[in-house]
Amino acid sequence: MPTRFHDRYHAPGVALTRIPLRKAAVLFIATVCLCLCALLYLQLEQSRRHDLSQAQVASSNLTRAMAQQAEDTFMKADLVLTSLVDWIQVDGFGPSLRPRLQKTFARRVQALDQLHGILLFDQKGQWVVTSFESLPRGPGVADREYFKFHQQNVSSVAHIGPAIRSRENGEWIIPVSKRVNDKNGQFEGVLLAGIKMSYFDQFFKSFSIDDNGSMFVALTDGTLLARRPFVESQIGTSLAQGEIFQTLLPQSPSGNAMFSSVVDGIVRLYGYRQLEAYPLVVSAASSRDSILAGWYDTAFRSCAVVALVVLVVGVFGWVFIRQVRVGERVEADLRQAQQALELIATHDSLTGLANRRLFERALDIEFGRGARQQSPLSLIMLDIDYFKRYNDTYGHVVGDHCLAEVARAVKGCCHRKADLAVRYGGEEFAVLLPDTDLHGAMTIAEQIRRSVMGKNISHTGSPTGYITVSLGCYSFIPTGRDSMDVFVQRADAALYQAKHSGRNRSAVLSMEGGVEALLRSDR
Repeated sequence: MPTRFHDRYHAPGVALTRIPLRKAAVLFIATVCLCLCALLYLQLEQSRRHDLSQAQVASSNLTRAMAQQAEDTFMKADLVLTSLVDWIQVDGFGPSLRPRLQKTFARRVQALDQLHGILLFDQKGQWVVTSFESLPRGPGVADREYFKFHQQNVSSVAHIGPAIRSRENGEWIIPVSKRVNDKNGQFEGVLLAGIKMSYFDQFFKSFSIDDNGSMFVALTDGTLLARRPFVESQIGTSLAQGEIFQTLLPQSPSGNAMFSSVVDGIVRLYGYRQLEAYPLVVSAASSRDSILAGWYDTAFRSCAVVALVVLVVGVFGWVFIRQVRVGERVEADLRQAQQALELIATHDSLTGLANRRLFERALDIEFGRGARQQSPLSLIMLDIDYFKRYNDTYGHVVGDHCLAEVARAVKGCCHRKADLAVRYGGEEFAVLLPDTDLHGAMTIAEQIRRSVMGKNISHTGSPTGYITVSLGCYSFIPTGRDSMDVFVQRADAALYQAKHSGRNRSAVLSMEGGVEALLRSDR
């Protein structure tokens, strides 16, 4: 089969580096899709942060309002207790004063909606005076937390205790109490104002939060006083292990944070604030789902739109890449066809050797190079001996096979890429040897002659009985003004001399124009 000629004699042209279109298309489509997804992510993330920021501002405002209202609620009860304690410590609470005290207690309770009742206990925890019309019966309140506190602490500051059930009517209350001393400063009893838990329910309902939101009032030690939603079993439980009391309050008396509730496990954005006047903490929280409900809806619609766009881009890209692939196949076929045409144009189809067109192109190139580098250029012309007899005896089909075998022998002796084996015409061949002097040309010629003989192709019309070749060699150093025709004619003249001298031999044409024949035939 014909082989592609060496690039040394390729037609001049500019080599262009092509961009791999299919890879570029895939990269472009992937980049577009990634950019769309990245832009969507940035937009959604910015929107989410904006919604959370707005929720934090609303939460801070809500806890500030809660703190103010809670402080007002307890302060009013504190002021009532302070005025009453001052009066009792001056006038006492003897039997003659008790009816008057009862009426005063009742008026104070009627004036403040948050009050469940006002109760005065003696130093043993027994009821002395209440805002109710009749005194409760029972063992007293000596076991209550607030009573024990005032027994052990001489402070006149109001004490807020854990939520309890009133022994008057079983209602949940938050006790606000003050110590009562006698004229000598000794413990004489406790005055208590009970703040109704139901008041805090109404208090919480005045603020707008979502169904999964929560609000609470707790002591600074984490004891839960009131909560929305109200769950009776949770009243009095400790929140001390929660995020607010464990981490946030030690860092700042107010702020915002999102975390999971220790009570019900719902993730909420909590705003919290510690009251300045009382040991209380208020908190309001909105569930994360309600805060981001609008964002979730927007994110779903945005993702659906982007997914549709990405799908369209992907389908278009798939179709485009398929077209590119088809174009690449067509281009590859054209390239193969071009290479095949190039081989047909420059190579002999029977032998696979270069034809005269490529030979002439190579001569032009090597003449110029040899002249620039002052290097020798050699040419071997060879002819199959008695080939007409061979064709007449064996036929043209066998003759073509003989030509191909001789061509393989010639090609096998061209060891360098620069060496060019040519079918010059009919049974005549040529070998162009750049950078080779006359001695080197003769060496290659003898290798070719022996290689042809070594194939042992029978030829009854030859004196040797086998196919042989005659070869003529010529070598010179190009000067830039040389004729290619003269160069070929001189090598052909050496070939003529070899054939005239008996065939199956190599001859050279000296630089002076004489002919020297190599008489050895290696028969």
